Amino acid sequence: AAETAWKQLERRLKDEAKDIRDKYLAPPSTTTFGILFLPFEGLYAEVAGRPGLLEELQRTYRVNVAGPSTMAALLNSLQMGFQTVAIQQRASEIQTVLAAVKTEFGTYQTMLRQAQKQLGTVSRTVDTLVGTRSRAMERKLRSITELDDPAEAARILGVADDEPADGAPASKED
Repeated sequence: AAETAWKQLERRLKDEAKDIRDKYLAPPSTTTFGILFLPFEGLYAEVAGRPGLLEELQRTYRVNVAGPSTMAALLNSLQMGFQTVAIQQRASEIQTVLAAVKTEFGTYQTMLRQAQKQLGTVSRTVDTLVGTRSRAMERKLRSITELDDPAEAARILGVADDEPADGAPASKED
């Protein structure tokens, strides 16, 4: 009678494991395994003590058996595993972004050096205009008298009266 009861229990466990596999396991949408929960510690201990039964359920149906004392530990380890996978995926994304930034940084440095060189050229040109060229024109213009009327000078040069001396257009508030 005991052996018949064991055969019925094994058959029922295998049927339940098959049902779990068929209904709930659909990788990659789900995990590749399921959990068959046995609600009584004594029942779990009897099933766990049966030689090869847990391994067969895992191998054939991809279903793990858990009892009241093992369920919390199993769920905690699964949660930690999923968190580890999520962290690894995020780390991979970060690595990809850093690789792209490193690649772009080379281009950025090249363009920055080019801009610095151009700014140096502009600075030297402005220094020449302000310094050497301005002094040369001032020396030549010293012997020429200025017009007494700035408006007359502006008219002769074709410069509007409302423009300030620095060449910037005057605002309406000036």
